[in-house]
Amino acid sequence: MQWDIVIGLEIHVQLATRTKIFSGSSTAYGAEPNTQANAVDLAMPGTLPVPNEQAFRYAVMFGLAVNAEIERRSVFERKNYFYPDLPKGYQTTQLARPIVGPGYVDIELGNGESKRVRIHHAHLEEDAGKSLHEAIHDSMGHGMTGVDLNRAGTPLIEVVTEPDMNNAEEAVAFAKKLHGIVTSLGICDGDMSQGSMRFDVNISLKPRGSDTLGTRTETKNLNSFRFMEQAIAHEVERQMDILEDGGTITQETRLYNGDRDESRSMRTKEEANDYRYFPCPDLLPVVLDDAFIEEARNSLPELPDTRKARFMDQYGLNDYDAGLLAGDSKLAALFEETVLHGKDAKLSANWILGEFSARLNADEKSVAQAPVDGKQLGNLVARIADNTISSAGAKKVFEALWAGDNGDVDAIIDAKGLKQVSDTGELEKMVDEVLSGMPDQVAQYQNEEDPKKRKKMLGGFMGPLMKASKGQGNPKLFNEILARKLDG
Repeated sequence: MQWDIVIGLEIHVQLATRTKIFSGSSTAYGAEPNTQANAVDLAMPGTLPVPNEQAFRYAVMFGLAVNAEIERRSVFERKNYFYPDLPKGYQTTQLARPIVGPGYVDIELGNGESKRVRIHHAHLEEDAGKSLHEAIHDSMGHGMTGVDLNRAGTPLIEVVTEPDMNNAEEAVAFAKKLHGIVTSLGICDGDMSQGSMRFDVNISLKPRGSDTLGTRTETKNLNSFRFMEQAIAHEVERQMDILEDGGTITQETRLYNGDRDESRSMRTKEEANDYRYFPCPDLLPVVLDDAFIEEARNSLPELPDTRKARFMDQYGLNDYDAGLLAGDSKLAALFEETVLHGKDAKLSANWILGEFSARLNADEKSVAQAPVDGKQLGNLVARIADNTISSAGAKKVFEALWAGDNGDVDAIIDAKGLKQVSDTGELEKMVDEVLSGMPDQVAQYQNEEDPKKRKKMLGGFMGPLMKASKGQGNPKLFNEILARKLDG
């Protein structure tokens, strides 16, 4: 049987406020466990939550960026459930009146087409703490689970999409687009390794062409685009095997282990009434006036789609390259700094999307963690553009920069003897010597009448020439001199 895949996402975006959503505790990373959770975060008797205005401003900015309706009046509820890292025994969240209503994001697909993914809503809520499995040991050396409540109370917006995606490619494209939006807005640092963005994926299958949705499962807490893609493929295959064997899908929450490509059931899926939602008695409804919303609108920075159009217009980049660079705010900033120092936009884009991105992926680093900055990369691009070094030499300089060698491009070029030979007189001598040692190849070339074959044969002389110049001859000049001497 042929199946249609139906995917919806729930994305937790940790807001980059300095303090928590209902208390003055710090949200900074790296503190000792349980040193950034105060009495309000733990809901101790006699304490009352105080809403963080910046969290509301960030939520409104997000809503405006995704073309959504902004609710003038939003309400907080208590969502009741027990978990070791939820100290209150409930989560303060929004259900009936979320701050961000329906919106949409347009994604670009690999075939050059675009697709609109609808956003059902986005609501504000507080994060839970974090369970640290095997992080501590008892006196016998047995692993134990510790609980770090530093994250408890950190503000989140949870973005809930409609089930508009039909494969992993679309889901990942949407997740990347959303990552680009929130990091461009500056409302989230986007560091998925630290849980700043976490993805829950709802997946179901239905017979091809059917209007009846199948039973869905939810795979929780995916913290990378790669794991999301793998988890979707894994869950689709699992459900397909069950259905084609005559079984039924159980509505449940699942966990996926990307290192082992395995998933397991976490719990049977709850419904809203299982959580006993009720309005939070400690928080009044939050009412936003037009001035607050307009202030947020006026503070919106350049967003990925606008930046992409500017990159194409200002720098002459093609649609694909501009989209990749503009989609990540940090990569976009690196590109513009590289162009500032390198003066060649296309060459800068090629290096960032090529060598630079390949090393980021290989070393599993973010742009912010890269040991090479835009000024260094721009200086390298400038030396390629002015023929000081060859492409091969540039790769050696880049490797040295990445390894933490002297950060000055020119100093590395000099120290490693990578400066390209562009003296035409010196290059002509090398060409004469090489051609004199290859009389048969010269005769074969000159007797060939097909221009395409002659051009291909010309490349056969380049290897010996580069060897004679110890890799430092200017390839473009070598080609010009070769063609002139052989064709003359």
